[in-house]
Amino acid sequence: MATRTTQTVVRFNSAFVLPGLDAPQPPGDYRVDLDEEPLEAASRTAWRRVATFIHLPAISAKGSTQQMVPIEPASLEVALDKDRRQS
Repeated sequence: MATRTTQTVVRFNSAFVLPGLDAPQPPGDYRVDLDEEPLEAASRTAWRRVATFIHLPAISAKGSTQQMVPIEPASLEVALDKDRRQS
């Protein structure tokens, strides 16, 4: 089955915490990958998200080792909403 990855960038203006991360992450722009698989329908193809990953550290952190960490989309949205309210 074919899958696709959609990449996006999210911005945090303040330090943030996500479940499963050992420490708060600094403010900055972070790349997020959404892995999706097709759902076949009679008239068109739709996509269902099967995994979400955030790349750490922030994009602006030069020379650091990068890691891709799985996250729950709902947890990411909660953290982004909290960050928007603090700004």
